[in-house]
Amino acid sequence: MEIPDAVDPDRLRADIEANGQFGRVERDTDTAGWGRTAPTGSPANERARDRLVAELDAADCTVSIDAVGNIVGRWEPTSVDSNAAPVAAGSHLDSVPAGGLFDGPLGVYAALEAVRAMQDADAEPARPIEVVCFTEEEGATFADGLLGSSVAAGRRSVEDALALTDDDGRTLRTALDDAGYHGSGRLDASEWNAWLELHIEQHTELEAAGVPAGVVGDITGITHCDVEIAGETNHAGSTPMDARTDALAAASELALAVEERARSLTSGDSTTDPDPDAVGTVGSLSVAPNATNVIPGAVDAGVDIRSTRQDSIETLVETVRETLVTAERERGVETTVTREFDVPPTPMADRLRQRLRDAGERAGVETLDLSSGAAHDSMHVAGVTDAGMLFAPSVDGLSHTPAEWTDWTDCASATRVLATALGALAGVGTQGGDGL
Repeated sequence: MEIPDAVDPDRLRADIEANGQFGRVERDTDTAGWGRTAPTGSPANERARDRLVAELDAADCTVSIDAVGNIVGRWEPTSVDSNAAPVAAGSHLDSVPAGGLFDGPLGVYAALEAVRAMQDADAEPARPIEVVCFTEEEGATFADGLLGSSVAAGRRSVEDALALTDDDGRTLRTALDDAGYHGSGRLDASEWNAWLELHIEQHTELEAAGVPAGVVGDITGITHCDVEIAGETNHAGSTPMDARTDALAAASELALAVEERARSLTSGDSTTDPDPDAVGTVGSLSVAPNATNVIPGAVDAGVDIRSTRQDSIETLVETVRETLVTAERERGVETTVTREFDVPPTPMADRLRQRLRDAGERAGVETLDLSSGAAHDSMHVAGVTDAGMLFAPSVDGLSHTPAEWTDWTDCASATRVLATALGALAGVGTQGGDGL
């Protein structure tokens, strides 16, 4: 039996649905599926981890847990050269509040299903294969996101990660201790020969094209700007319009300026090529005193900027700064802007993109080249070893909501591509994997 033929769609579905019971959130319609709330440090996330560890153990994988809770299941049959660099695959099990079934768990359990398929196909890899679940990818509790992979890639120290706190002041160290997932050592992604991550697309390109799997070329860069605007609080009825210093009005101009510049980047102009991946969003506002009959005296705003082109990101950041300078001059407000979160655009390795395309052909699954508008752990991994990403379609592009859905047939098709590529990278049917 060939590896892609050994992928069991029912087994994969059972895994994802069982994981979805932890922190289950019902949808308000009768359509398929449901949501889940399983942030890092929650009882739901702990139960999801427990189930994964049990399934890894049942699949003859040796389980290890590092100091920040990253989980690794290593499959090393007798055919393996124990000194060879492993190939790894996986994703995450944590979720945003009322997130979906597939965001993260598909990648983790597809990686496990790939191992099971190789076992069922009597495949004999030359390299170890590791199934990985990273801690706190979503950034819903302890960090801005990609926490576990940032430690595995050496971009954040173990101690700095463990000292991070949630809104209640609980540290990540305490949360992991309480859950039993504060392990030892540090998962080192640089030791992998290659890394693959299967994820839902969270966009509509695959669905529109009717293609079941997407090979990612680039992952968008992300910058978050934290903006503070200080005006003057005053009475909404007795303060003349020409005597106001309205912080919210200034923030409104900021939101419109970011939107307008992002739109112009997507269409291009006489000096720049169109950048369809450029987006800019003022996604959060905190207004004080936030009363209907009071002129807003202070606003904190969060700006999200993304593109696969760094020049577009810089252009949007400059738009933020220029707009605030204008607001200070014309509205009399005082402003500050800090760039707290900054991850550059990340290309995926050419050899792994080709491996995934080849795997699609071998598995009889059509693939489409595309880019990712969302951040993923693969961004950090790509900084220390070759990384590749594969997408499965998202119905209506919905994600981070209980309405998130990927058809089970597409989950299975993308998993067949993943399993085939992992097998090739691990040297199944050859004298060894890439570079062995």
